[in-house]
Amino acid sequence: MSITQFFDCNTWIGMPANGALFKPDNAESLLAAMDRAGISRAVVWHISQLDADPITGDALLAKAIASHARLFGSWTILPTQTGETDDPDEWMNRAYDARVRVLRAFPGVNRYLLRAEVVGDILSVAVRRRFPLMLSMTRGAGGALIPKQWEDVYDLLAEFPDLTVILGDLRIWPEDRYFRPLIEKYPRTFVETGSYLADGGIESFVERYGASRMLFGSGYPDCYHGSSMLNLAHAEISGADKAAIGSGNMERLLSEVRR
Repeated sequence: MSITQFFDCNTWIGMPANGALFKPDNAESLLAAMDRAGISRAVVWHISQLDADPITGDALLAKAIASHARLFGSWTILPTQTGETDDPDEWMNRAYDARVRVLRAFPGVNRYLLRAEVVGDILSVAVRRRFPLMLSMTRGAGGALIPKQWEDVYDLLAEFPDLTVILGDLRIWPEDRYFRPLIEKYPRTFVETGSYLADGGIESFVERYGASRMLFGSGYPDCYHGSSMLNLAHAEISGADKAAIGSGNMERLLSEVRR
């Protein structure tokens, strides 16, 4: 059984402040790249959410994907105490109506702590409405030091054990000793495959935890589409498991999101 569909849970558009391997400056160029690779759908964010500010980036993303049904959006959370965002429920209503189905957080760049005192109100709504939170482990889920980043993720999940969390942009050097304890303890924590290129890593993960906790992602345009597709396609797991990771698991998560 071959993989008939890939649903990319981790890709972005826009012109970055720093260079990228490719520069998909708009949704159309991203879709063209997806077509070349054979990727059917994607969850996308805008680099301006990181390089400029989340409010500007969210607006640019909503406009970019509005006419493209194959693309789902990802907006960036901010603390509500500074008055920059709406009431969390109203904000998520607007997000849902803009076909946003995943949230992101860049606390290091945006200068806040990923803690209940700071973003607890919006994350409580995310739990209730099943919005997944994507945390990038190379774009500052927490502190600058690698162990500190993971400590912040551990602290967050201890406060919000029912939050749906996707651990994305894992480093090529395996980080299983960091993320496997989270997979075991928190049933709504998932791992994205994009740069998880450990020899036998997918096979070992699936054997221990099953395929339902892993999501296909490319990390494009920082990485080639083909590398993560090839890694999954040639993994020594069943066709059904490949199909679940390739698209089925992400389809399930997005179907759970409620307005």
